[in-house]
Amino acid sequence: MPHGCLLLTLPGRTPLAYEKGERFAFERFEGGEVDAVAAALPLGYTRTLVPAYQARPGSPALPLYGYAAVGWRDGQFRVAAMRTDHLESWSPRSHAATALRKGIAARRDEFPRSMLLAQLERCALEYGCYTAQNAFLRQGEAAIPVSPACNARCIGCISEQEPGAGFESAQERVRALPVVAEMTQLAVAHLESARDAMVSFGQGCEGEPLLAAPRIAAAIHAFRKRTSRGVIHINTNASLPNALEMLLDAGLQSVRVSLNSARPDAYAAYYRPRGYGFADVVRSIELASERGASLSLNLLTHPGVTDDAPEMEAFASLLRKSRVSMVQTRILNVDPALYFAAVGRPRNAIGMREWFSWMHREFPRVALGNFTRGFG
Repeated sequence: MPHGCLLLTLPGRTPLAYEKGERFAFERFEGGEVDAVAAALPLGYTRTLVPAYQARPGSPALPLYGYAAVGWRDGQFRVAAMRTDHLESWSPRSHAATALRKGIAARRDEFPRSMLLAQLERCALEYGCYTAQNAFLRQGEAAIPVSPACNARCIGCISEQEPGAGFESAQERVRALPVVAEMTQLAVAHLESARDAMVSFGQGCEGEPLLAAPRIAAAIHAFRKRTSRGVIHINTNASLPNALEMLLDAGLQSVRVSLNSARPDAYAAYYRPRGYGFADVVRSIELASERGASLSLNLLTHPGVTDDAPEMEAFASLLRKSRVSMVQTRILNVDPALYFAAVGRPRNAIGMREWFSWMHREFPRVALGNFTRGFG
């Protein structure tokens, strides 16, 4: 179990165990009822198995974590995971608390009345968001959260859950559009001074940035009037091709598209889109490729779905249509049972380790990892 893992109890769920090839429910230990456990992995790891358990009657919905299977061997916990990326700029050492406090003080002095900076400070301290912290530390990819609205109702949305979901959002979404002048102040200062500088729209604390495309386009024009340095990037659900084209015309250079599946039905079951369909997502991916933007896919992986043969066939077809430079494997933070109930539970998955081998074999020019790098 790597440093930075969170060991999680799964309430109301009895662990399943194997002994001499026989599966059984491990219900009690020393007279007490037993709950299953799982691990939430640190950045740079991709889970390969979900935890094995048997839900007891009345078990509550699980909060928004990426639940990886946990075992015990040789006197220590083991997790079902692969190390899939490492980047020093995304490490805890690069976001030390002392340096962050100094950076926050410096940026407050620099921009004393910025509401956008106040939002970033909350994200940096309360949510531990590295891209928000980078805005204060003046390094790497810095967040510019912009959109309070969204046109999807993702089952695992971390910033806005519907009433009755059975669990709470992990974050509170931004409530107001920032003004272009504030975005420009922060972005230009970062692009001019940070090493490997990037500013990015579309963060965990916001909805879909393409819904704010006119304001973002105006901001990009303002950035580029003052500096040609660094990279301007967006994290998006790619739902609005015309809006994306507007941003590419303005000077957007790098696009990362999030999706859980390349099959329209499974995509819709998780994203629950409003006013767009998977065909729009595909068109946006093709558009970014045609326009020469650095293009990556933010693939929300889930063992048993991502590594199923029909899903792999659909994903391969999507990759062959466009010039995708990188697939970033992200752990889908959701109750596994809730996800399987929504998208279906295949029975012939090949395993996530085999999925990685398949990707390397079939798409050797597509990088695999977890972090956005430089120009893409």
